[in-house]
Amino acid sequence: MLEEVETWLRRRSWHADRWPPARLLAAKRAAGAAGSVSVVLPALNEEATVGRIVEAIRRELMTEALPLVDELVVIDSGSTDRTSEVAREAGAKVTHRDEILPRLPVVSGKGEVLWRSLLATGGELVCFVDADLREFDTRFVTGILGPLLTEPSVQLVKAMYDRPLGEQPAGGGRVTELVARPLLNLHWPRLAGFVQPLGGEYAARRSLLEQLPFPVGYGVELGLLIDALETAGLDALAQVDVGVRHHRHQDGQALGRMAAAIYRTAHTRLAAGPGAAEGRFAAASLTQYERVDGEFAPRTHEVDVLERPPVRELPEYPAHRARRPAA
Repeated sequence: MLEEVETWLRRRSWHADRWPPARLLAAKRAAGAAGSVSVVLPALNEEATVGRIVEAIRRELMTEALPLVDELVVIDSGSTDRTSEVAREAGAKVTHRDEILPRLPVVSGKGEVLWRSLLATGGELVCFVDADLREFDTRFVTGILGPLLTEPSVQLVKAMYDRPLGEQPAGGGRVTELVARPLLNLHWPRLAGFVQPLGGEYAARRSLLEQLPFPVGYGVELGLLIDALETAGLDALAQVDVGVRHHRHQDGQALGRMAAAIYRTAHTRLAAGPGAAEGRFAAASLTQYERVDGEFAPRTHEVDVLERPPVRELPEYPAHRARRPAA
């Protein structure tokens, strides 16, 4: 198994500098309709950062000279600040999560937003980028697009990067190191080569994404990675070094809730296979403690258990594909 991972690392790990814009544009034009690109920013109360990300993508990747990105969509998942207004003013198309597939009641969670985004975009290549990134570099987009536009057998690409924590140059991926990486090494060792398995910046062919179930919460990145391995095989997966990722960090209790969702996602796949959302964790919760008036008070939070089915199983999806080419 170690030899297979080492071989994969040599074959499927690259640096973003491998794909300068001119090379990517030539590859995109050669691909025709199969090279159409949608960039999706899931956003919840990100008015401080979303505008700069949108501006950078439009300024560098959506120009007459470099029309690499065809569609830039911000999916607002219920912001109470000016996220939608800022994104729209910066030039993004903004869609509210609740407006997509309105017959189906929404649930909160990042995975829910990503799943619904497949019904709000038309590109054959879909890039997901978190909206809380600071000091954003468009290599976060060009890097993960590179293999998809130049390597026909690659179907999903994760960004890898350093994650500073405070003044430290690394240490920001606490849930990755304490939960996700041990789970992958123990149960899916073929995925042990991924540097940032939980990273929110990745791109995939729509033809793959539409086959996969989406955990509605923070387990979505782990679930997609595991299910992509099962569906497409290790050689169809890749990663690209895009430098340094600056973003806000969650407190310890928020990380605990993320960890619970990720563990549940892994357990579902170990116990019942991709997409199962029932069993012993069907009503899972996590109790945490806060000191209130000198005593520890329990706070119980539900753990996400729902998984959305592959979008190709939705009756609305064929009609959406027929009418929604990328802009």
